[in-house]
Amino acid sequence: MSKRQQFSPPAANDPASTATADERKKSRRTQTTALSLDHDILCMIFAFLDMFDLVRCTLVCKTWLFSSSSLREFHRRKLMGSSEFPKKPLRVIFAEMAMEQHRLALQDGSFHVDQWKGHSTTAAQCRMKMGTVATGVGDKVIRLWSVNSYRCIEEYSVPAMLPLVDFDFDESKIVGLIGSRLCIWRRNGKRSIFSSPEGAVVKGSCMRYFDPEAMVGYDDGAIRVFDMYSRSCSQIIRMHSAPVTCLCVSEDQLILSGSTSGSITISDPYSVQQVTTLRSSDGRGIRTLCLNPSSQLLFAGSAVGYTYCWDLRTRKQLWGKRVSPNVIYSVQHMRGDRSTLAVGGIDGILRFVNQNDGTIVSSCIMEDKLISSPSGSFQRRKGRRLPDNYLNIDIIPTSARPSITCLAVGMKKVVTTHNSSDIRLWKFT
Repeated sequence: MSKRQQFSPPAANDPASTATADERKKSRRTQTTALSLDHDILCMIFAFLDMFDLVRCTLVCKTWLFSSSSLREFHRRKLMGSSEFPKKPLRVIFAEMAMEQHRLALQDGSFHVDQWKGHSTTAAQCRMKMGTVATGVGDKVIRLWSVNSYRCIEEYSVPAMLPLVDFDFDESKIVGLIGSRLCIWRRNGKRSIFSSPEGAVVKGSCMRYFDPEAMVGYDDGAIRVFDMYSRSCSQIIRMHSAPVTCLCVSEDQLILSGSTSGSITISDPYSVQQVTTLRSSDGRGIRTLCLNPSSQLLFAGSAVGYTYCWDLRTRKQLWGKRVSPNVIYSVQHMRGDRSTLAVGGIDGILRFVNQNDGTIVSSCIMEDKLISSPSGSFQRRKGRRLPDNYLNIDIIPTSARPSITCLAVGMKKVVTTHNSSDIRLWKFT
């Protein structure tokens, strides 16, 4: 048989050849997608991922979410190394894995720093929630920024002749301390200013709110409690004999405040009683407070570089460590994180501290080397971790370590302000 005869095409009216041609055309038109993969193939693919990436896969669609039993088995085999799987809900396992990834990224991961000009003069404070950063204090405006694009998404002006002292925000409003008064900017465009409280000539120094009340600390050592709906001062609580410098509010609305005397006072606004006073060894004053509601630990930063930790359940100090040679302006942690505390102050070094014993686990600065500047909207620079017990801080250029006046912590990221027009976002991997 000749080659021509051996490979001669079938007749055009052959049913078998017509069906084969149709299948080839249909195959070319139909694309294989991830949704067309069966359960066994998906599990084989998932086996190459770590648990943190598997968490993200469950958010794609219901088909992948229903593979959660396979994810639990994978987690037991690959990560637990035990035949006994812990009886925990999947969401708890995922939360623990996310916090572990966060801890490792802050303590050991590589990082870069994105910097952009956010204000015309200075930005001394920042807050971060729900993928949004709020900055202000300096140029009469509060701006909200997208963490992903670094674009200003909202802007709120401060009334003329009144300085912005402190602020915080949520999904519906921004609450700010202007002079000795409170101001609420509704995110639908409305603004309301509270009337002057008793003793309005006294300067306000700090503010926090917990709906429906806002608490303001003043230089006369008192905390004034405002009802944000009636716009009136409902209580005046005498907390200190010295000016109040910082405060925070617990979930059961205990008010915790620090002062220039170095003491921290805890009060219950419902009983108008001073619960207790926490003493530190620092006579120069407490500059910042941070409460971890999940562990009931209270952290404080002092004017001479000390960081303290108290257990609110026992009212006992657990540790006090000098982590910086100068003033500490801000201590913060990510909500739900019981491992790492971010610390920033006048020396401009971003430090991460173990929440359980106060030891420094990492110290970070931004290098001058420019990595990229996409479209001029922001500059990306390389970050560097300092060696343990690094003492030669003075040889580091001040451009790499401007004073950190405030910081806010998110998942594997930290936002800092430096009493300048620039805002920095530290991204850890």
